[in-house]
Amino acid sequence: MKITDVKCAVFGRHPVVRVVTDEGICGYGAIEANKSHHKPVVGFYKDLIVGEDPTDVERVMLKIRRLGAFKPWGAAVSAIEMALWDIAGKAAGLPVHKLLGGKVRDRVRVYNGAVRTPMTGQTPEDHAAAMTRMRAASEGFTIVKQALAFHSTMPLTVPNFFYGEPRSGPAHPHRGLLTERGLRHVVECVQAMKEVLGDEIGLALDLGPGWTVQDAIRLAVAVEPMSLMWLEDMLTGDYVPYVNAAQYREVTRASTTPIHTGEQIYLRQNFVELIETQAVRVVGPDPCDVGGIAELKWVAEYADLHGISMAPHGTGDGLIGLAALVQVCATLPDNYIAFEYPVGKPDWWYDIVEGLPDPIVQDGFIEVWDRPGMGVDLIPEAARKYLSPEDADFFD
Repeated sequence: MKITDVKCAVFGRHPVVRVVTDEGICGYGAIEANKSHHKPVVGFYKDLIVGEDPTDVERVMLKIRRLGAFKPWGAAVSAIEMALWDIAGKAAGLPVHKLLGGKVRDRVRVYNGAVRTPMTGQTPEDHAAAMTRMRAASEGFTIVKQALAFHSTMPLTVPNFFYGEPRSGPAHPHRGLLTERGLRHVVECVQAMKEVLGDEIGLALDLGPGWTVQDAIRLAVAVEPMSLMWLEDMLTGDYVPYVNAAQYREVTRASTTPIHTGEQIYLRQNFVELIETQAVRVVGPDPCDVGGIAELKWVAEYADLHGISMAPHGTGDGLIGLAALVQVCATLPDNYIAFEYPVGKPDWWYDIVEGLPDPIVQDGFIEVWDRPGMGVDLIPEAARKYLSPEDADFFD
């Protein structure tokens, strides 16, 4: 079997990679939503892998893996890797989890991720109301993550929140020292949410990037009695092209509250310092950015050797990314907690794929399916109408 083409098309907000072979088997890979600029980037890798056997996944990846970078520039490599595993599974007549060593769990826990309720404000009462709505969600999540501080509109809407200047720009542009009032406001919001969730539903917080080390320590210590799941991406994170392991280690050593990071990190090598120095308690690579699903599994296993938990990112990965997350997370060690649940946006995405269970999530879990490959495929007849004219040959 040989690769004959590598294509990329944008469906709604989601770029999708399709790797084509000379035996009529194709594989799909996901690129996170809002990365339509990656369509020509996928083309850069095409000439490097056409003619290769897609079932020799590692041999193909050795040709392109070192040519990516931190989020968002590892997305194309990651999507191609997923598509290769999809082909390998289909060719073997096996689900991808069998090719990764087999599943160690029959269902995988997820947390809310892309299932969020619109926020009407940033007061403790607003966040308590959001948790009331999350408790009532049909998915029955056992863990809920909420955005606060620099990962929310607080720097713009809460008076005297921090000592920096509010600014516009790309995702999460604010950074600086919190005022005493600002830190107290964050703690009060956490307290309000925990009063709603109690000890029945775990609460994780998405907080940055942008915190100073001293403020991160103050918050981690202040919320210790609340037994939070984790504090995520406080110092670095989304779209920050470096790790800062030494600073994270200061925060981790100062409190029992688990510290989490990793969604922007590309490749296993860039997790080494975080893991070996015990800089965090939880790592969260995204299969659509870390280099693919085998790369994520390697990070999970190395983290497990060092007593560090795994909670993969995935909120923008769409339904193809969801399938990849289910397959790989079924195979992870016991350090696995849950992955961030992505959804199909717009809703017509659910009409153009086949293979998903209905409902997808029950009681906070997804049953692992055993169909060949990733087990979820695009339906060409349904999907064609969402293609732009320049992508009309995507399924040819």
